[in-house]
Amino acid sequence: MATENKIALVTGGSRGLGKNMALRLAQKGIGVVLTYNSKQEEAQSVVTEIEALGQKAVALQLNTSDVRSFDAFYEQLKTALQDTFMTDRFDFLINNAGTAAYASFADTTEEQFDEMVNIHLKGIFFLTQKALPLLNDGGRIINISTGLARFATPGYSAYASMKGGVEVFTRYLAKELGARGIAANVVAPGAIETDFGGGHVRDNAQINSQLASVTALGRVGLPDDIGGVVAFLCTEEARWINAQRIEVSGGMFL
Repeated sequence: MATENKIALVTGGSRGLGKNMALRLAQKGIGVVLTYNSKQEEAQSVVTEIEALGQKAVALQLNTSDVRSFDAFYEQLKTALQDTFMTDRFDFLINNAGTAAYASFADTTEEQFDEMVNIHLKGIFFLTQKALPLLNDGGRIINISTGLARFATPGYSAYASMKGGVEVFTRYLAKELGARGIAANVVAPGAIETDFGGGHVRDNAQINSQLASVTALGRVGLPDDIGGVVAFLCTEEARWINAQRIEVSGGMFL
């Protein structure tokens, strides 16, 4: 499966890890459809960067927590695929979009919990389900989890619980879609310097230092540590990796 003429859909591709994934996919010759929630200018800037790499790209608005909007989104996607790529199918679905909710278990509200369910579990479940008619046989699904689904850091009980659900969901995808030759895997980043969760890993020197101290390779991660792993999972070399959780954390809390 050469990557030329393949197309990836990356949710939350306008900044942070999603932007890095989109750029690294483009560097491998893969066309990119990226989604954004509200930052249209940032998304369009990523499209411009991808086009500068000689690859086609398009940005579409999507609220991944609003399941009722998914049918209309996929109609938009069909049009974009025809207009930009002259096709009606895509190959790789990367469920990256998300936000964090930081609160102790005792203080987590029902509203925070429901937001995490909708963004990180229900949204991914049904966005993937509704993608199936447009996803080519032999394609790949890559779901983004977190190191927090393996080790417990107080304050992330709701967020991490949803990611644990995503990891189980991914194994079911691999089992049920295997007949179509579609592989499904999880990439689970550790602590990364982005604006995710208010940017505290990037901007708070004390937190950054503490996290580096519990990481075997002695630093926190950067977006460039993650995007290439996602891109690799969309290559022919990764064809036999299926139903796996690949933690990309530099060795946190070993």
